[in-house]
Amino acid sequence: MNRTVAALGSLAAALLFAVAGIVLAPPPAAAASLVEVTNFGSNPGNMRMHIYAPDNRPANPAILVAMHGCGGSGQGFYSGSEFARLADQYGFLVIYPTATQQAGFGNCFDVWSAAAKQRNGGSDPVSIMSMVNYAQQQYRGDPQRVYATGSSSGGMMTQALMALYPDVYKAGAAFMGVPFNCFANAADFPPTNSQCVNGRMDRTPQQWGDAVRQAYPGYNGPRPRVQLWHGTADNLIPFQLLQESVEQWTNVAGLSQTPTSSDTPQANWNRRRFADSSGTVRVEAYAIQGAGHSLPSTGMARAAIDFFGLSGTTPPPTTPPPTTPPPTTPPPGSTSCRVQYAADSWNNGLVANITVTNTSPSAVNGWTVQWTWPGSQQVTSAWNATVTQTGNQVTARNVSYNGTIAANQSVSFGVQATHTGSNPPPGQFTLNGAACG
Repeated sequence: MNRTVAALGSLAAALLFAVAGIVLAPPPAAAASLVEVTNFGSNPGNMRMHIYAPDNRPANPAILVAMHGCGGSGQGFYSGSEFARLADQYGFLVIYPTATQQAGFGNCFDVWSAAAKQRNGGSDPVSIMSMVNYAQQQYRGDPQRVYATGSSSGGMMTQALMALYPDVYKAGAAFMGVPFNCFANAADFPPTNSQCVNGRMDRTPQQWGDAVRQAYPGYNGPRPRVQLWHGTADNLIPFQLLQESVEQWTNVAGLSQTPTSSDTPQANWNRRRFADSSGTVRVEAYAIQGAGHSLPSTGMARAAIDFFGLSGTTPPPTTPPPTTPPPTTPPPGSTSCRVQYAADSWNNGLVANITVTNTSPSAVNGWTVQWTWPGSQQVTSAWNATVTQTGNQVTARNVSYNGTIAANQSVSFGVQATHTGSNPPPGQFTLNGAACG
C-alpha cells in the first residue's frame, strides 16, 4: 500500500514537472564562449591565443584576427569591442591574440624588430600566422576569407600583417595605427621619444610603398584592401600618421593620392575613399573629428566588417562622384613645382594634407609655400610645417627636419582649420614665390 502511494506520488510529480517543462525538456545547449588555446603551433613571440567560435556558423567560416592595444589583452579586447557580438550575428571566427612584448608600455605587438619586418622572420607575426593556421585546421576556417583588425598597437600590427602576408589577408581595418616599417627598432617604439610618432615621419608615397613591397620580395599577387581610422585629437599617435598610412597603401595599390569620393557617413566621421578603375574601394580612410586615442567606438566595428564583406555588404561596383570640390588647376605655364591638396571637411572644420613636389632639376633648400583661402577658412593647427595666416593668406615654412626638397621629390604637411559655409580649395599655391601646378 505504501509502495502504491509512493509510486502514484512520484508519477504525479513527474507529470507536474513535465507539464511545467522541467523534467522532460532537454538541457539547453552551451552558449559560445571565449576559449584559450595553448598549443597552436610555432610561437616565437611567446603569445597567448584565445578564439571565439559562434554557435551558428557556416561549415567554412571566415576568420578575423582582432588585436588589442599596448597594455591590453586578447580577453580585454574580446570584452571591450563589438567583434564577438558581430560574430554571433554573421557567423565568423574571431582570434584574439595577446602580446607579451615589453617595449615601454608592456603587452605591445612587435612591429619594430628586424624579425617582425620580414615575412616568416619570427616574432609576433609568425605566432599570429600559427593561430590562423590553427583556426583553419581545427575550425575549418576559410583560407580565402582571412581578415585583420586592431587598435593602437593592434592597428600597427594589422598594417604589418597586410604587408608581410598579402597572400593570406584579404583586407584589414587599422584603428590608430602607423604605416608598416614606421619604427626603426625597439628603442624607437615608445611614443615618448619615437621618430615615428613625434611628428617627424614624412616619407613619400613611393618610399612607404617600397617598404611594403620589400617585406615580401617578388610577390606580384593581389594586395589586401585597407581601411584606416584615426581621431583628429589623438594625443598619443599623431593624427597626421593617418595620411602617411593613406600614402603607403594607395601607392601599394597603384592609386592616385586624390580620393575618388569623400563623404560623412555619420556625424564627425569624415571618410575618403580611393577606388580602382573597376570601382572597387581599395583604401578607405576615416578622420574622426574630436576623437582622441580611444578607437574603435560604437559602430566602427560594424563599419569594418561591412568593409570586409562579412555582413553581406560588398564594395560598390561603381564609385559615386566626389562630394568635395577638386583642386583648381592653375593657368598653363612653366612651373617648378606641383601641389596636391586633399581635404576632409565637416560641419565647421577641415583637415587638409598638402604635398609639394619639386619638379625642377635642382634641390630646394628651405621652402615657403603660400596660398589664399577663397572662403572663411582659418588655420588652427599644423604639422610638418610652421604655418601662419594673415587675413586669407596662409604661409607655411619648413621645419628643421624637412627643409630640403630634392629634385623630383616631395614634402608633405597638413593643417587643421575652421570654416563657415562652403569649403572651396585654394586656387593657387606658390613655392618660394613661384607658381605651382
